[in-house]
Amino acid sequence: MTKHTSPVRLRAALLTALAALGFASAAHADFGRSNPAPLPLYKTECAACHIAYPAAMLPAQSWQQLMSNLPKHFGTDASLDAATAKQISAWLQANAGTGRRMSEAPPDNRISKSSWFVRQHDEVSASVFKRASVGGAANCGACHGHAAEGNFNEHEVRIPK
Repeated sequence: MTKHTSPVRLRAALLTALAALGFASAAHADFGRSNPAPLPLYKTECAACHIAYPAAMLPAQSWQQLMSNLPKHFGTDASLDAATAKQISAWLQANAGTGRRMSEAPPDNRISKSSWFVRQHDEVSASVFKRASVGGAANCGACHGHAAEGNFNEHEVRIPK
């Protein structure tokens, strides 16, 4: 503490810095860490074909549309019995992404076409997603080794050749 810095000013500066760090941490939190663990039924049914994407990756409107069109789920029949679909849909919508980043549904309700996804992957060449070892932008686990646990930390990304 310098001669000219009062303890009150120092505490205020420290609190401001801690608040800023907390905000930065929350803004960059992994989806899985900022959301509850996936509903077991969601994980069982949906992760049978792809990772159980964190619900916060899409707005509620997108989840509602996806769940209401399971017979034509991205070219695959992903039909579920009505009770299961209702339970999963309710959980997805309750835990959907919110805020400015989720203010509108992405084209075709595709996570990989959302504006935040495109921004986060702007340094990744389109040719990387076309590699057989990657298999497309929807295959998060190809580069994010802990995607299935909801961890998309950019410092742990390993892009396969």
